[in-house]
Amino acid sequence: MARFTKPVTDAEFESQVLKSNVPVLVDFWAEWCGPCQALGPKLEEVAQELQGKVQVVKVNVDENPEAPSKYGVRGIPTMILFKNGEEIEQIVGNVPKDNILSVLKGHL
Repeated sequence: MARFTKPVTDAEFESQVLKSNVPVLVDFWAEWCGPCQALGPKLEEVAQELQGKVQVVKVNVDENPEAPSKYGVRGIPTMILFKNGEEIEQIVGNVPKDNILSVLKGHL
Protein backbone atom coordinates (compact mmCIF):
# COMPACT_ATOMS: atom_id res chain seq x y z
CA MET A 1 0.00 0.00 0.00
CA ALA A 2 1.31 3.43 -0.91
CA ARG A 3 2.09 5.76 1.95
CA PHE A 4 0.99 9.33 1.54
CA THR A 5 2.47 10.63 4.79
CA LYS A 6 6.20 10.81 5.24
CA PRO A 7 8.50 10.94 8.24
CA VAL A 8 10.49 14.14 8.77
CA THR A 9 13.41 14.60 11.16
CA ASP A 10 14.52 17.72 13.02
CA ALA A 11 17.30 18.09 10.44
CA GLU A 12 14.80 18.07 7.55
CA PHE A 13 12.12 20.20 9.25
CA GLU A 14 13.10 23.52 7.71
CA SER A 15 13.47 22.23 4.14
CA GLN A 16 10.44 19.90 4.21
CA VAL A 17 8.00 22.00 6.25
CA LEU A 18 8.99 25.64 6.54
CA LYS A 19 10.17 26.00 2.92
CA SER A 20 7.39 23.92 1.35
CA ASN A 21 5.44 25.59 -1.46
CA VAL A 22 2.22 23.91 -0.27
CA PRO A 23 0.68 23.90 3.23
CA VAL A 24 2.15 21.17 5.46
CA LEU A 25 0.29 19.37 8.24
CA VAL A 26 2.81 18.06 10.77
CA ASP A 27 1.70 15.17 12.98
CA PHE A 28 3.75 15.03 16.18
CA TRP A 29 3.50 11.43 17.44
CA ALA A 30 5.29 8.53 19.14
CA GLU A 31 5.32 4.74 18.74
CA TRP A 32 3.97 4.16 22.28
CA CYS A 33 1.02 6.57 21.88
CA GLY A 34 -2.27 4.72 21.29
CA PRO A 35 -4.26 7.75 20.05
CA CYS A 36 -1.36 8.55 17.68
CA GLN A 37 -1.57 5.05 16.20
CA ALA A 38 -5.35 5.43 15.77
CA LEU A 39 -4.88 8.78 14.03
CA GLY A 40 -2.36 7.40 11.51
CA PRO A 41 -4.82 5.80 9.04
CA LYS A 42 -6.99 8.94 9.03
CA LEU A 43 -3.97 11.06 8.16
CA GLU A 44 -3.08 8.68 5.33
CA GLU A 45 -6.59 9.22 3.91
CA VAL A 46 -6.36 13.00 4.33
CA ALA A 47 -2.95 13.04 2.61
CA GLN A 48 -4.29 10.93 -0.26
CA GLU A 49 -7.43 13.05 -0.72
CA LEU A 50 -5.53 16.34 -0.68
CA GLN A 51 -2.48 15.10 -2.59
CA GLY A 52 -0.77 17.99 -4.38
CA LYS A 53 -2.60 20.57 -2.24
CA VAL A 54 -1.33 19.69 1.24
CA GLN A 55 1.61 17.63 2.40
CA VAL A 56 1.21 15.50 5.54
CA VAL A 57 4.37 14.66 7.46
CA LYS A 58 5.02 12.85 10.74
CA VAL A 59 7.58 13.84 13.37
CA ASN A 60 8.43 11.18 15.96
CA VAL A 61 8.83 13.23 19.15
CA ASP A 62 11.08 10.64 20.80
CA GLU A 63 13.60 10.72 17.94
CA ASN A 64 13.23 14.42 17.09
CA PRO A 65 12.86 16.60 20.21
CA GLU A 66 13.76 19.99 18.65
CA ALA A 67 10.67 20.73 16.52
CA PRO A 68 8.07 19.75 19.16
CA SER A 69 9.89 21.83 21.76
CA LYS A 70 10.20 24.83 19.41
CA TYR A 71 6.47 24.78 18.60
CA GLY A 72 5.27 24.13 22.14
CA VAL A 73 3.89 20.63 21.65
CA ARG A 74 2.79 19.57 25.15
CA GLY A 75 0.83 16.41 24.38
CA ILE A 76 0.49 14.01 21.49
CA PRO A 77 -0.99 13.58 19.05
CA THR A 78 -0.72 17.23 18.09
CA MET A 79 -0.99 18.36 14.49
CA ILE A 80 0.27 21.77 13.40
CA LEU A 81 -0.53 23.27 10.02
CA PHE A 82 2.22 25.38 8.46
CA LYS A 83 1.75 27.64 5.45
CA ASN A 84 4.55 29.76 3.95
CA GLY A 85 6.77 28.82 6.88
CA GLU A 86 4.28 30.06 9.49
CA GLU A 87 2.34 28.05 12.08
CA ILE A 88 -1.31 28.82 11.34
CA GLU A 89 -3.40 26.21 13.11
CA GLN A 90 -3.03 23.54 15.79
CA ILE A 91 -5.21 20.45 16.27
CA VAL A 92 -4.76 18.42 19.45
CA GLY A 93 -5.89 14.83 19.93
CA ASN A 94 -7.25 11.99 17.84
CA VAL A 95 -10.01 14.00 16.15
CA PRO A 96 -12.38 12.83 13.39
CA LYS A 97 -11.06 12.95 9.83
CA ASP A 98 -13.76 15.47 8.84
CA ASN A 99 -12.45 17.92 11.48
CA ILE A 100 -8.96 17.67 10.02
CA LEU A 101 -10.26 18.14 6.47
CA SER A 102 -12.34 21.19 7.37
CA VAL A 103 -9.34 22.86 9.05
CA LEU A 104 -7.14 22.15 6.04
CA LYS A 105 -9.68 23.22 3.43
CA GLY A 106 -10.02 26.54 5.22
CA HIS A 107 -6.39 27.28 4.33
CA LEU A 108 -6.16 26.05 0.74
